[in-house]
Amino acid sequence: MSRPAETGPTPSPVTADDVALAVRLAVRTLRDAPPKGWDAKAGSLEWDCWETVEHLANDLFYYAVQLGPQSPPLDTHVPFALTRKRPEAPVVFAHAERDAGPAGLLQVLEACGALLVAMVRTTPPHVRAHHAAGVSDPEGFAALGVQETLVHLHDVAEGFGLPWTPPSDLCSRVLTRLFPETPRDTAPWPTLLWATGRAELPGRPRLTTWRSDSTPRQ
Repeated sequence: MSRPAETGPTPSPVTADDVALAVRLAVRTLRDAPPKGWDAKAGSLEWDCWETVEHLANDLFYYAVQLGPQSPPLDTHVPFALTRKRPEAPVVFAHAERDAGPAGLLQVLEACGALLVAMVRTTPPHVRAHHAAGVSDPEGFAALGVQETLVHLHDVAEGFGLPWTPPSDLCSRVLTRLFPETPRDTAPWPTLLWATGRAELPGRPRLTTWRSDSTPRQ
């Protein structure tokens, strides 16, 4: 009599709670940023720290609205108009009021994060919507939101000289969902930075191009 094949434990999904946690930790860190450093370059990016946080907020908003229509488009994004303030700046759907200062920018980040949290919690898991990294499900958009939050906070924290080390289990779930081919014998946070072109790993040079895979795993 043959024995059934052994299988490993089912990976924990990325959830709306993970998005909420990532955004909460990001906002907590950015509240310690000095008020006059927002025009400094964000890590290795060509954007400044303000633009990078504004881009992050727009990413969270973008992921939320893709899940919003009754029949989400699968071949392109929901057509909000994109703009940019300068040629090197990120394209965004909405800008934060500069006169509101860093506190206002963090409110925009919190609000956009809350939109994604709500949409991931309330959208049925069978729903699919467009993303450039692959037509995705609510969990995929949650993972993308967490990835963007963790990695762009790394960029901004470098610009300000602030410490930023997110929880390992959160990084691990993002890697499992979006980067299934990454090494599993290295610490999750450095591995996520490597997978997104921000750092080297032992024996693995820094990536010059990278791409996440947001397609559903089932």
